[in-house]
Amino acid sequence: MKSFGKRAAGERLERMQASLRWAGEGFRNLHPILPGLRDHGVPRPTISDFVCGGNRRVPEGPLPSIDPRPGWAKPVDSGLRATWLGHSTVLIEIDGYRVLTDPVWGARASPSRLLGPKRFQSVPIPLRALPPLDLVIVSHDHYDHLDYGTVRALAKTGVPFVTSLGVGAHLEAFGVPADLITELDWWEHHTLPGGELSVTAAPSQHFSGRGLKDRNATLWSSLVIRTARHSVFFSGDTGLTTEYGLIRERLGPFDLVMLEVGAFHPSWGDIHLGPDNALEAHALLGGGALLPVHWGTFSLAMHAWDDPAETLLAKAPARGVQLVMPRLGEPVEPAQVERVTPWWRSAGSPHAGDTVVTEAEALSVPKVAGWPLD
Repeated sequence: MKSFGKRAAGERLERMQASLRWAGEGFRNLHPILPGLRDHGVPRPTISDFVCGGNRRVPEGPLPSIDPRPGWAKPVDSGLRATWLGHSTVLIEIDGYRVLTDPVWGARASPSRLLGPKRFQSVPIPLRALPPLDLVIVSHDHYDHLDYGTVRALAKTGVPFVTSLGVGAHLEAFGVPADLITELDWWEHHTLPGGELSVTAAPSQHFSGRGLKDRNATLWSSLVIRTARHSVFFSGDTGLTTEYGLIRERLGPFDLVMLEVGAFHPSWGDIHLGPDNALEAHALLGGGALLPVHWGTFSLAMHAWDDPAETLLAKAPARGVQLVMPRLGEPVEPAQVERVTPWWRSAGSPHAGDTVVTEAEALSVPKVAGWPLD
């Protein structure tokens, strides 16, 4: 199955094996797991739990979303603007550059079009409606972060990719030319031609794999996007780790911090944050406006779909955290956000979903010339 991707070989594999994070047959988390992160008194969920467990795992109706193109057509007054497009996909506009994170337009977080977690919320716009991109970053190779159909379509635009060690083998198999792929080990960085925007891979605490026999065969990373004026942190997927303090020391401070908050479970504290640990991670990173990601699109755990948002809304103000929680497709400048409106509570109302994009539309071949498209 093409969507599984391809294993690294040759010089790519040799470079992976030279990493300090390589442990003989795959990568590993080097940092000790913090006490209490993995609740051994709570068993890990079973397949039956995933299929039948939990209540309110999806909203009753479509979430509010808007077409971002009118907003994208306006100048970015502060120099930094973010548009959450669902799950961990965010379009970052930073001092004249456009960077897309973990792009997923596919209908399922799965190698199959028939089985696996199906998105309950459509993407606000089809892929072809994106403006010209300067860079795509991919944190790791899980299906809800690296989507075969999306990468196949983006490859036709000639946009460069920056990703973690080994993930480039998948990207090549999906059609991205080798000379447009840059793979990074932790603390390595890549600067775009012109020298004004750089991306640095940083620690995270997670795992990887797209099949039954490739566990941890590629690296997972958080990523920092930086210009001379602004800096953005993107967590990818991660558990809570004190390495976030080191990231602050070496790469901070940050104007915008994007942390995963959904798909959490008491037994997953070492590999996923959830909203409470996201607030802890945010503190370790030294603050910055907090944009929660990895929620509102797929049901990947047993908790209520809106639990992450409600928990953050209840707890963040007491910690002095500036939340940035826009509607899907709503371009926002973190420097101009004053408060959060709980828009997600209107899910299921007759006018909640202003935009509905079908799977065929979502993955239509992108066109660069002539944007914005009708």
